[in-house]
Amino acid sequence: MRASVFGINIKWITVLFAAFIVGIIVLADRDQLGLLKIINQIPFGDKVGHFVLYGIMTLLLDLSFIQARPNLSPNLLVLRIGLVLALIIGLEEFSQRFFPSRTSDWVDLIFSYLGVTFFSWLALRIKK
Repeated sequence: MRASVFGINIKWITVLFAAFIVGIIVLADRDQLGLLKIINQIPFGDKVGHFVLYGIMTLLLDLSFIQARPNLSPNLLVLRIGLVLALIIGLEEFSQRFFPSRTSDWVDLIFSYLGVTFFSWLALRIKK
């Protein structure tokens, strides 16, 4: 049986959420966040955003891959996904140095990695 949320296959939710995050990154790089800039004015809003957005992305990817690859160890899948995401997130944070509207920040990166770590743990708990 395929996992779904509101009747939508979790793989499609994962793809849509990934597109959403890419969209936010592109808008931020172009300094066109509009209303989303309000989040930066909330104390620690940016940090919470990194934790939650990358965390949800991690959870969706983990659950999708665990479902798609039932013969592989969930722990190994989650570890691989976490490492790939850590690399991609690190590269994205570094790339912000090349955009005048962005600031590369180690604390943002740490909160992103904390989100990946916590939601990876959560995915494993859900699947047990």
